[in-house]
Amino acid sequence: MTQTRPTARGAVFLAALGADAHRLHPEILAQMRAPRAEDTAEGVFEVAGSRFGRLAGLASPLVGPRMLVSRFGQNVPFTLTMRSGRSAAGRPTLDTSREFRFPGATQHMVDRLTASVHPGLVRNLLGARGRVELIEECSVTADGSLRMQTRRVALRIAGRRFWLRGPLSVHVDLVDGWDDRARRRTIAMRARNPIVGTVLEYRGWYRYADAGNQER
Repeated sequence: MTQTRPTARGAVFLAALGADAHRLHPEILAQMRAPRAEDTAEGVFEVAGSRFGRLAGLASPLVGPRMLVSRFGQNVPFTLTMRSGRSAAGRPTLDTSREFRFPGATQHMVDRLTASVHPGLVRNLLGARGRVELIEECSVTADGSLRMQTRRVALRIAGRRFWLRGPLSVHVDLVDGWDDRARRRTIAMRARNPIVGTVLEYRGWYRYADAGNQER
């Protein structure tokens, strides 16, 4: 019986970037092309969380579990658990769970990325119920990092989509790069609202569980 080759680890990003994927740092590109149905990575955030503390949790009944982080800390260990696959329409998907190990408490965020039919874009459903939807544009920076920036945000309730604009909007800017000296991935994300400012951020580094086998 013919064996189906696992979806590439970064298939959702490769599909969005198209020909621009070749501009990624060679290490990032190699890791994205690796066939991995399931993955884990470990790292440390220099800073992570929300400075609004428990106030961030007030939105939980609306957006559902495993989306909001209600703590803020420094040198926070974290684990990424990822599963790549295909949607019913055959487009690449990536399910990611982020475990933040704050002192005295562990919190989780989950999301599902799906490559869009529109070049350069991905759809991101946040939280266990996928009630927050981001349309994000993928690009490659001058140093070969992957950059994702929000273009639209919507709240999905009772089968309807409500686009959030103006004071209700959130802009997410994420840069996923490579540290040549330490030979590890770097990550920096900030989510900002035009009224209250930064609502969530994290910045640090990570390595895939099989990184030792990939280093030359």
